[in-house]
Amino acid sequence: MRISRTLLACGVLFACEASTAAFADNLAGFYIGGGVGYSTIRSDEAPYGLPGYFNDSQVAWKAIAGVRPLPFIGAEYEYIDFGQPDTHGTYFDSAFYGLDSHPRANVLFAVGYLPLPLPNLDIFGKAGVARLETNVTNTVVQNCTGSSACEGTATIYRHDETNDKLAYGVGIQSKFWGLSFRAEYERISSTYGDPDALTVSATWTF
Repeated sequence: MRISRTLLACGVLFACEASTAAFADNLAGFYIGGGVGYSTIRSDEAPYGLPGYFNDSQVAWKAIAGVRPLPFIGAEYEYIDFGQPDTHGTYFDSAFYGLDSHPRANVLFAVGYLPLPLPNLDIFGKAGVARLETNVTNTVVQNCTGSSACEGTATIYRHDETNDKLAYGVGIQSKFWGLSFRAEYERISSTYGDPDALTVSATWTF
């Protein structure tokens, strides 16, 4: 029994020392995490000069990796998927036009933190460049009468576009024992509407 207790005590002590050493060695403040939330996807302009507009809400998710070498500044990489809405349609000149879009982005942010007197609370802003992939699908059916009857064959136009766009956001987070829980709003500029997301995330600092 004494041997077991001794081994248990040594194990706990070793784990604590290893954890302390890990935090001490993480001078860059490296962290990883993920989140999920609520996004808005818009289409202000359809490809090929076709009419189309929608404003839809979806489930978004993201993966996060970042560094915080100084208390007031850091850098962060995100992959964010804004989700894909159902096809939204409109009838125009005896034809039906259905439109959907699936924006995803790799984003590199610079992050600035407010100098608060509360060690476990952060308020931050972020700005950077997003490599935004926008897949727009437009379905056209001719010879439509009324608001639902179409006799023509559906023609599908697919437009894939990748651009470097401005990304920005704000957030708040609380920190406990290497874990951070955050809520933030992010938005990316886009020709076919600016996708944005309100997410909650958890990150772990090594």
